[in-house]
Amino acid sequence: MRLVSWNVAGRVRRQAEQAARVASVRPNLVALQEVTRATLDAWRSALATAGLEHVLTGAELAGFPAGRRGLSVLLAAREPLEALGQPPVPWPERVVAARVLAPRPLDVCVVHSPVSQRPGLVKVQTHEALWQYLNAVPDRPWVVCGDLNTPRREHPDGTLWTFARSSRGVLRPERGARWDAAELALLRGLGPAGFRDAFRALHGYGEREPTWTWPNGGGYRLDHLVVSSRVDVAACDYRHDWRDDGLSDHSALVAELHAVPI
Repeated sequence: MRLVSWNVAGRVRRQAEQAARVASVRPNLVALQEVTRATLDAWRSALATAGLEHVLTGAELAGFPAGRRGLSVLLAAREPLEALGQPPVPWPERVVAARVLAPRPLDVCVVHSPVSQRPGLVKVQTHEALWQYLNAVPDRPWVVCGDLNTPRREHPDGTLWTFARSSRGVLRPERGARWDAAELALLRGLGPAGFRDAFRALHGYGEREPTWTWPNGGGYRLDHLVVSSRVDVAACDYRHDWRDDGLSDHSALVAELHAVPI
């Protein structure tokens, strides 16, 4: 099963080009972040044309929010989807959990984490809720993908610095240990439950691989695929060229997955 996960940055004028790039790799499963009111119908139509007619969105399950920018996640598949119980996150339109029913059942959670600057510990609460949710799921093939807005830095030895830390790695007093642990919860905290960071498991930590970059250089690997022990990953790579071509400010992630029979 080929998965494409991509933060499409809410772009209206380039949505058709984005959809063409997604269709060009012939995915079985598409997980998008930052779909908006203005682009949702266009994405539904384009994905259906590409054979991905089964769609679930956070906005349709929870509604677009009032009082902040309406950004939803979207999950599309060639085979039927079944909505699961949704994680109790503060911004429910930013998460969708569903089961792909064929060719072999696979449970998928697509996530768009709030950025650190949002008030009320909403980022921390999102990661904590997802950690609790995923720790309680049955021993099944599970995939978690999307823009997790962490980490700040990855070191060659595998050490991670979150956005609870300064550029020198010092824990910031106004954020503290709880924030640090929450940002690590999905990339590291699910290890005892059998989950792993698919990209780093395949490629190691030798290259930084930023998936969001500043115009003048530098950036972060914010976009991830975390899989359970019942998912084999044959390939997991970033399409930085889609970002370099200005289609989004994020690189897409493309992976080849195989659900291990229960």
